[in-house]
Amino acid sequence: MASPVPRIFVLTGAGISAESGLGTFRDRGGLWARFDPMRLATPEAFAADPDTVLDFYNWRRRNALAAEPNPAHRALARAQARAAEAGGHLFLCTQNVDDLHERGGAGAVVHMHGELLKARCTGCGHAFGRRDDILRAQPCPHCARTGTLRPDIVWFGEMPMHLEAIDAALTRADLFVSIGTSGSVYPAAGYAAQARTLGIRTCELNLEPSDNAGLFDETRYGPASEVVPAFFAGYGLG
Repeated sequence: MASPVPRIFVLTGAGISAESGLGTFRDRGGLWARFDPMRLATPEAFAADPDTVLDFYNWRRRNALAAEPNPAHRALARAQARAAEAGGHLFLCTQNVDDLHERGGAGAVVHMHGELLKARCTGCGHAFGRRDDILRAQPCPHCARTGTLRPDIVWFGEMPMHLEAIDAALTRADLFVSIGTSGSVYPAAGYAAQARTLGIRTCELNLEPSDNAGLFDETRYGPASEVVPAFFAGYGLG
């Protein structure tokens, strides 16, 4: 059994939520194989046809709310809590826009691509929790304008969120763990290389090798609900 690592940076992607029934994006049959992201996930698409974009994200929000955390989400939550109890830290950064990490028991979660359960006003910038459908007729609760609400999601062509906090956490880490990511979406796909440059041990937990699998010191492949709990148990954080 390996010794517990006090400072762990975890990056999760769509693969960790796949066993909860939420589809991945770039795999065969994934979301972007069935829907055109340029018509549904860009600022230009929203400007051209806001109702279609809102309908798409309302559908995704309902799916996310119907999903349940799986053993991988719960294992990460346990590892985060036990690392803190041991005087260490587990920084949990996700590319996912669902709330399954939080419902699985995780504490602080950094959503670099935004959150489905939030809306944002394009007029005043106010962001707020939203579990129900977002409709164009709804007024912003802050500025009262209508026709300005959108999902608080990072679309193609937009800058991911919390990049400074993410970079700072990565520089302090002893171990970088990538879980369920494709290794093809930047800047997140660049974190493994950045970790190696910093001399940080890198591990990939995935259903199959990612596009950047060659950057990892350790790899474990299989369903997230199996490999994630086993991995953290090996560090005494199970």
